Amino acid sequence: MGQIKKIRQGALGSLFVTLFSAITGPVFAAEYLTLRLGPFEQSVAITELEKFAETGELSPELQPYRDILTPQIRKILTNSLKLNPKTTETFINDLLLSRDGARLLDRLGLALPDSSLEQLKAALLLGARQVNGLSVLSFLRAYPGEKLTLDASSAVGIALQLNASYWKSLAVAPILEQDLAVADAATFRPKFDPATPGPQLVKQRKLRLRDRQRQRTIIVDLYWAEDTTGPMVVLSHGFAADRKFLRYLARHLASHGLTVASLEHPGSNFTRINNLSAPGKLGDLLPPSEFIDRPKDVSFLLDELADINQRYSTMLGKLNTQQVTIIGHSLGGYTALALAGGKLDLEELRQFCKNRSPVGRSPADWFQCAAADLPEDQVNLTDQRVVQAIALNSVTGRLFGTKGLRHVTVPTLMLTGTEDAITPALDHQLRSFNQLGGSKYLISAIGGTHLSVTDPKNLNDAIARSTLVKEVVGDDAHSLRQLVKGVSLGFIKQLTPEAERYEPFLTPAYAQSLSSPKISLRLSTKLPATMATWFQVLSVGNQQVAI
Repeated sequence: MGQIKKIRQGALGSLFVTLFSAITGPVFAAEYLTLRLGPFEQSVAITELEKFAETGELSPELQPYRDILTPQIRKILTNSLKLNPKTTETFINDLLLSRDGARLLDRLGLALPDSSLEQLKAALLLGARQVNGLSVLSFLRAYPGEKLTLDASSAVGIALQLNASYWKSLAVAPILEQDLAVADAATFRPKFDPATPGPQLVKQRKLRLRDRQRQRTIIVDLYWAEDTTGPMVVLSHGFAADRKFLRYLARHLASHGLTVASLEHPGSNFTRINNLSAPGKLGDLLPPSEFIDRPKDVSFLLDELADINQRYSTMLGKLNTQQVTIIGHSLGGYTALALAGGKLDLEELRQFCKNRSPVGRSPADWFQCAAADLPEDQVNLTDQRVVQAIALNSVTGRLFGTKGLRHVTVPTLMLTGTEDAITPALDHQLRSFNQLGGSKYLISAIGGTHLSVTDPKNLNDAIARSTLVKEVVGDDAHSLRQLVKGVSLGFIKQLTPEAERYEPFLTPAYAQSLSSPKISLRLSTKLPATMATWFQVLSVGNQQVAI
């Protein structure tokens, strides 16, 4: 299978919910649009909107709408999502037949009062098949009609709710950058660089483990060196990813004498999503049971590795399964926090998913709402062998309610990216960080996106064009990956006799010293005092506007 095809299918799996953001932006007519703003109406050619989206300049026809055609609306116009042609029709049909799809159509009906369900469906299907993917503009060109009336007030109301958490996270970025800045970053001169490879030769081995009780096969890559000391590290990937997602970090830690196990979760890895060529329903992409199975995958892995540690001479004494640091990205971040003591609060999650309009959800909100169909109310998946947790761009939101993360009392390191449109910082990391019950560190990557920590060798640039925003990856995110390597090593080394030697790399000065023109980096043990006010102000945005 070609790499581009692989990336597109993977993007469909991990980012399928961004479809809603593409279809619910301000929509205009196929050839001409009649814009209605109160008693005022004017016909506008679609080409004028295309020029606005491309240049940001308003034509004379669009000047009366300058107050609502903001840079934010322009950005929504240009967002696109590429779908696998083989699954497009099934996906959109399932969307329109779902409960959330019906709620979306109700809101779209207010913005597009003259449109029928058949017209909307046809435009979605045809628009999604365009070369550049599904966007507002491709939807317009595909709309089966010569003109379309748009209620501008309703449309903008919908647009401003699109992924509201993302826009709110952008608003707090300057606060994190300014209030967490320190004066001594420029003079920070460490005795050594923890982001450089260690002195030990890294060995690697693939294991295939069968959990007969749950009928799951767990594939694991082990990384280790001859002189292994300290805790064991387990890596948990995100949705539609694989065990190689953080390979650079695994090899780095192993070169410094830590044994690392990077596993694949068979219910939510790339292979499974890629094989869903025609999912029967949206829930097939992420079964609710996966929120239980993922932490259990890790616990099963630790049981098996404990046995291997005793029975196989090559690994004898190298697998410290009684002292584990769990590192997870995205959905893997949820996995890490659940194992570290976080208690799921499904009753509160169900209330959120019921009350929160589909229009206002971020992609991570769609993920977490899959768990609302679990039969339990509260779930405890804690594994006492986990003594540290590192959660990168984690899917957290309301999964643990407002109190569930208080039970995470082990040292925890979280990373947030202020331009992460998949797991927006405010709702999925910053609020969660405040709730943690033990010692904690927060890396704030101002300008960082969801995939910025990705191993460049495991990422094709095409994926960056399939998300809601342009991903900051590759060389542009080099400084962030260096920080992740250095801080992760320093954090884990706190469990070893070398703790004092690595303390300088858990300081604000170290993080800030690695800042780049693309990404400003901060490290803190608490949020700025001003954030408390922002939490109160921005929480108003969680109350859906009546439209």
